[in-house]
Amino acid sequence: MSAREAELAANLERVRARVADAERTAGREPGSVSLVVVTKFFPASDVRLLAGLGVTDVGENRHPEARDKKADCEDLGLSWHYIGGLQSNKAGQVAAYADVVESVDRAKLLARLDRAAAERGVALEVLLQVGLDSGRTDGAEVGADRAGVEPEDLPALADAVTACEHLVLAGLMAVAPLGEDPATAFDRLAGIRAGFLADHPGATTCSAGMSGDLEQAVAAGATHVRVGSAILGSRPSTH
Repeated sequence: MSAREAELAANLERVRARVADAERTAGREPGSVSLVVVTKFFPASDVRLLAGLGVTDVGENRHPEARDKKADCEDLGLSWHYIGGLQSNKAGQVAAYADVVESVDRAKLLARLDRAAAERGVALEVLLQVGLDSGRTDGAEVGADRAGVEPEDLPALADAVTACEHLVLAGLMAVAPLGEDPATAFDRLAGIRAGFLADHPGATTCSAGMSGDLEQAVAAGATHVRVGSAILGSRPSTH
């Protein structure tokens, strides 16, 4: 085992233990939370090592880095999650390689995503990114730091996705606002999700929580956590 593989294995073991502890603390079923390893800025060689360590889902948020990395690792059979902000003119390009697009926050993206999924002959899973700034009680400026559809606009966006033949509404994604207790933010997400699931009971995925707040996300019902630095380390100095 190389030094890098040993480093990744040790970090991965620690994060998996954190997830398992969070599941227990929250009274969740063991193994009910999936890990998406965020590999942005890191080379395809790391993705290969992670796959060898049992990782099945990887996350990227920069195009074309994500496109090129998937092409390099096509033989691994991984599920690729695009988690970054999505420009309208890049939506079709992202949908040409992503298996899950987690950052859908406006209807303008849907036609290009749907068209690209049709060209691939796949049903593309999408998550609706919900902004959690609304409802903050800490006095912070609302809408200043995180993307996402406003909760009141979520039903219309969900309906627009379900009207697309080649898109599958899989659930929700969110990021805790900067400077706020993530437990408070994810509690708001849990409330939003309850109403969303009443209308879309099959859209059960909830992607929330990162290296610093995965425990709070699991406590609030996250089904997927997105972890990068706690597994891969600080981003390479070349970036």
